[in-house]
Amino acid sequence: MTTPGSTWSPSRSYVAGVVLGVGLLGFGLVVGRADVALLGVPAVLGPVLARARTPRTDLTVQVSSRPSEGSERRANLHLDAGGKRVAAHVRVAAPGHEPVERVVLVDGERDLTATARSVRTGPQDTFRVDHVGRSILGDVVGVPAVSHAPRRVVLPGTSRLGALPTPARLLGLTGPHTSRRPGDGDELRDVHELGPGDSLRRIDWRATARRSPTFETLYVRRTWATAEATVVVVIDSRDEVGPDVSTWNGGTLRVDEATSLDLARNAAATVARATVDRGDRVALEDLGRARRPLPAAGGRRHLRRVLHGLALSHPVGEPAPRARAPRIPGNAIVYLFSTFLDDAAARTAEDWRHEGHTVVAVDVLPEVTGWSSTSALELAWRITRAERAVRLDALRAHGVHVVRWLDEPTAALAALARTTSRSHRSRA
Repeated sequence: MTTPGSTWSPSRSYVAGVVLGVGLLGFGLVVGRADVALLGVPAVLGPVLARARTPRTDLTVQVSSRPSEGSERRANLHLDAGGKRVAAHVRVAAPGHEPVERVVLVDGERDLTATARSVRTGPQDTFRVDHVGRSILGDVVGVPAVSHAPRRVVLPGTSRLGALPTPARLLGLTGPHTSRRPGDGDELRDVHELGPGDSLRRIDWRATARRSPTFETLYVRRTWATAEATVVVVIDSRDEVGPDVSTWNGGTLRVDEATSLDLARNAAATVARATVDRGDRVALEDLGRARRPLPAAGGRRHLRRVLHGLALSHPVGEPAPRARAPRIPGNAIVYLFSTFLDDAAARTAEDWRHEGHTVVAVDVLPEVTGWSSTSALELAWRITRAERAVRLDALRAHGVHVVRWLDEPTAALAALARTTSRSHRSRA
């Protein structure tokens, strides 16, 4: 997006040169001094000849976002001087960064790259470019203009996870997990006499030879059917707090510090990607918005929709209280990503647990700093921390698994996966 200047105007040096030349020329003619008059001729002819090289079009700067990886944000600056050689004074600013100023030579056209680093995700303002053009001799200058890079949606990043817990019951006719339902699969259930509905391809000739040498009775290998798990990723976008407690009441959040919502997006994206990679289905729910959730599905295209939905989640005013917890598909495992600074998210997790779902409450509150700046902040944080501890202990008492994302979530989820696996086998 570009806002170009409208005209080129004489610079102060150009005006001063013309005034000086005319003054010397006039003074020499008045007093009859040819040498003084000749001194004024170059001062007059120089700016006049330079005027012929004045650019006919304005200097324009077009800013476009470039693909970036990780925390790096990039933009391409295309400078167009209309085929002329001009000097461009460019000032690039990005949120949370000191502005950078450069004077570059533009020979017709030139491309520059702006780079900034940020750990923030979601919709982001990227770059603002202030620019003004000058002729090479500095005799004319353009009108200052401003260019803005378009807002960019930064998708959350992911990290590697190991084993994930599975729900108590699996659904579907196929999938990566072995269910407790007879059917086609890889895990042996038993060896049984051939009966109605058994496939001839399942005949175990070795078992038949041992049990019925005359082959009067055929034996087949029966297996457990495979199925898939359903995972519901629930993000609590009702609030967004940074590590500094002094910013929780509306202060400016730093771009080099991840907020609770940034951690929640990255954690939810990690769980969603791990779920899709193992062949299961994932759904997305947002506690901060009363809208239809993203239904459970699998595949890379659906994962992209989940990541985009996570990136667009943000606080929207004062959320309306929910009369009941959102509906969750039957036999699904729920991951709730929240700061648990109030009772709403904890109450929702308890309701899902009472309905029989396996619920994993993921605490995404950053490491808190800045509370010692004043005695009032210190007291407020101590009270808030105690209330949070009571809520998390109550969740554990109701059978909700509590995991802190900043404290080795891979090991905690792997231990939970082993626990649920043993529980499933014991039920079978």
